[in-house]
Amino acid sequence: MSTPLSARPLPQPTSETAAYWAAAQEQRLVIQRCTGCGHCQFYPRAFCLECLSDGLEWVSASGHGRVYSYTVCRIAPSPAFESRLPYVVALIDLDEGVRTLANILDADLDRVAIGARVGVCFESVSESCTLPQFTLLD
Repeated sequence: MSTPLSARPLPQPTSETAAYWAAAQEQRLVIQRCTGCGHCQFYPRAFCLECLSDGLEWVSASGHGRVYSYTVCRIAPSPAFESRLPYVVALIDLDEGVRTLANILDADLDRVAIGARVGVCFESVSESCTLPQFTLLD
């Protein structure tokens, strides 16, 4: 069965990411922390990048951070995104020390800036998928 061209692509959870997406469905932002050395990491992996331990746990993140970099998308990559134009895609440095990629929703484009404070929000895109996104706080 093929997907219509206008359908928005959705994340496909893997064994490493399933817990992340399940938490997002509950409107919780989580990251991995090593039970051996305490290193926090994102994106989800099967082992700690610092000490190579497979002893990882999921911990709640504050949901606050700063814009590390961003771009304003003015051309849709597919018909599914045309109604969202223009939109902001940003690298966010969370207060816990990890970096994530997400959209900044409902932002005045003139206010988006490197270093701007952001907070997590959650966008339900289907019955089974909720995306962690961000909004400007400053």
